[in-house]
Amino acid sequence: MTAATSASRVPQEERTRAMRARLLEACVECLVESGWSGTSTTLVSQRAGVSRGAQLHHFPTKADLVLAAVEHLSDVRGAELAAAAANLPSGPTRTRAVLAMLDEHFTGPVFTAALELWVAARTDPQLHAAVAPLEQRIGREIHRRTVELLGVDESLPGVRELVQATLDLVRGLGLAQTLTDDTARRRRILDHWASVLDTHLNPDSSATQAGRDTGQSQTNRSNR
Repeated sequence: MTAATSASRVPQEERTRAMRARLLEACVECLVESGWSGTSTTLVSQRAGVSRGAQLHHFPTKADLVLAAVEHLSDVRGAELAAAAANLPSGPTRTRAVLAMLDEHFTGPVFTAALELWVAARTDPQLHAAVAPLEQRIGREIHRRTVELLGVDESLPGVRELVQATLDLVRGLGLAQTLTDDTARRRRILDHWASVLDTHLNPDSSATQAGRDTGQSQTNRSNR
């Protein structure tokens, strides 16, 4: 292979990757806006600004396109969580901040697109074969990351169950959000659940915070 051939191949490979990325991102956007039934390969190629022939070359069928988008979704969701985790505070507000991060994830467009795939996969064996193991892997990764961010020890009795209950709770609240704006109720529930987690998962920090609150209350009374 000559140097000129090698140099020309790199830009071509980059263009191909960029084209595939545009198609996958457009597919996710169509799933969010139009749902599974309203998403077609023609609509996706138009949205991505890619010719119909080029789209068919990379993804001959809707199933091929959406299955690739499933993989793309997993990367996007992982990147979202990693970026949000990097900005979490330390101290007594951390638990609530972790819940806010998870809440944003499970009410965002990527989760909405994934939800469309779950519904479609229920009755589509080919799609189900791809979505089910992928979602299991993503679920394990989110669980692992949540344990890490909360700074808890899963070897202790009940800790794993509380972490999983947290994820089930926030996912369920996110599902309800797809039908109505439930922001205020969701916020109250997560405020309370943060207190529950601190009480059961971080009793030392909860006692410290309670002591601070008591001391502050006494100070306020003495200053009246």
